Amino acid sequence: MVQININGRDVEVEDGVTVLNAAKKFGIRIPTLCYSPDLPAWGSCGLCIVRVFFGKSPRSKMLRSCCTTCSNGMRIITDDPEIRRARRTVLELILSNHPDDCLRCDKNQHCELQKLAWEFGIRENPFSKVLGDKPVDDSYPEIVLDRQKCISCGRCVTTCQIVQNVWALEYNGRGDKTVIGPVADVDMAHSPCIRCGQCEAHCPVGAITIKHPLHTLLDKLNDEKLVTVASIAPSVRAALGEEFGMEPGTITTGKIYTALRALGFKYVFDTNFGADLTIMEEGSELLERVTKGGKLPMFTSCCPGWVDYAEKNYHDLLDNLSTAKSPQQMEGAMVKTYFAEKIGAKPENIYNVSIMPCTAKAWESQRNDTMKSSGVQDYDEVLTTREFAHLIKMAGIDFAALDDGTADSILGEYTGAGTIFGATGGVMEAAIRTAYYLVNKKEMAPIEFKPIRGLQDVRTAEVDLAGTKLRIAAVSQMGNVDALVQEVRKALAEGKEPPYHFIEVMACRGGCIAGGGQPFGATDDLRKKRAAALYTDDVNSAERQSHNNPEIKKIYADFLGKPLGEKSHKYLHTHYTERELYR
Repeated sequence: MVQININGRDVEVEDGVTVLNAAKKFGIRIPTLCYSPDLPAWGSCGLCIVRVFFGKSPRSKMLRSCCTTCSNGMRIITDDPEIRRARRTVLELILSNHPDDCLRCDKNQHCELQKLAWEFGIRENPFSKVLGDKPVDDSYPEIVLDRQKCISCGRCVTTCQIVQNVWALEYNGRGDKTVIGPVADVDMAHSPCIRCGQCEAHCPVGAITIKHPLHTLLDKLNDEKLVTVASIAPSVRAALGEEFGMEPGTITTGKIYTALRALGFKYVFDTNFGADLTIMEEGSELLERVTKGGKLPMFTSCCPGWVDYAEKNYHDLLDNLSTAKSPQQMEGAMVKTYFAEKIGAKPENIYNVSIMPCTAKAWESQRNDTMKSSGVQDYDEVLTTREFAHLIKMAGIDFAALDDGTADSILGEYTGAGTIFGATGGVMEAAIRTAYYLVNKKEMAPIEFKPIRGLQDVRTAEVDLAGTKLRIAAVSQMGNVDALVQEVRKALAEGKEPPYHFIEVMACRGGCIAGGGQPFGATDDLRKKRAAALYTDDVNSAERQSHNNPEIKKIYADFLGKPLGEKSHKYLHTHYTERELYR
């Protein structure tokens, strides 16, 4: 601990803590723009400057609080007229190079620059407006890079390179000619980008956004010739409420069902059912590989960002990915086949919509021909959580005031195991619950498998399956994956048994609860609250193991036959393709 004085107040703080975080601890807010608690601070914008006195010296230095660590005897002033003028000038300079189209910007009301300009009372700018001729990159159907709005804060670059280890974004050029984008001026669609959306989630302005199909969707909902269907992902229910002023971690499942019907969807299902279905197939596949000598370790395949990354970077390990489709794609396959058959509708007349926490799920829905189970696309549209919130607001629905509804049968009932898919380690835990039962012929007790929960980079554990020790690992955040993969590669190259039999990978930190399409502002504290909500939903579920879902039993009895059977392989499994890092 060290003794400091902040704004005339003597306090004690941890040695090494930054001035920014020390001030926050004592209720003092220092404005920031380039800073994110997810990223290493690098003092790009200069907005967080403070006055610092060292020892008894009457002279002070203006230092950036995000990068300055507290030391014993330090005296700090966080606000005075000179500091305010300097901060205001920083904002005015940034605004002189920034378009004034807030009303049409996708980040309107979520823009950190917009909020700071209001807080500092900036109504006029003393500097001339200078806008460069920077082209918009909309080469991806999901993500748009509008360089004109970029303030070169560097958050997206740091996120892409350091956090995600994708390296799709870089600084190109020098000085005022600097342009952020893929290296060598290629467009996003030809870069290593995996569409995880973490660049957009960390962008403080509207320089990186996602495309909105909302008006097209509303037209489809009003088309009486279509059977409109919607399904929601596990983690959406733990985050959507934040868009309507509700406490982080509030479960809103029932309100979501009601909102979807108010929007005009004729059938409302739940992708948690698809998660339970995934466990039946993926768990059975794991046991088959372990007992019959299949490729090990087996990697999960639920995360499209991870699948995209593997197809571009790990060609030698593609056979190690589970062939089971993700919950989204299993749900979609059953909507366009089993459900279509049940109601006597043609698949092409069903308009199927998925609501996901992820910007990569739209790509996944069209990844290859296995996503056309009935001959037509399984999903006609994929919305993110934020887009869904926008749709609810457009329709004038008071979400917080809605009563709780229920999902339709037979693709809507789910277990607690399906719910925890939304948190890192959840797929693994759900699979272990069912694999344990299938091998040991009894339920796992206790049902919770906590060693693989949490936000640590890699969590490992061991489970006993009738005498066979199954070694497992769960990892989230793409930047943490490569070290684990290299450990596996080294063992395989040396002819040794792999260090793990089963590995869950999620591209985003914390898993889907902090996916690129979730409400902005995710921090580790927020991730923990969203995850805790899913685990509480699991505890409160009538059934907590996928194999005990009565609708899962029925769909196998009526339609699929058995896990890994001929029909299951046709509708519920996929394959992977080697792709170049730069197309």
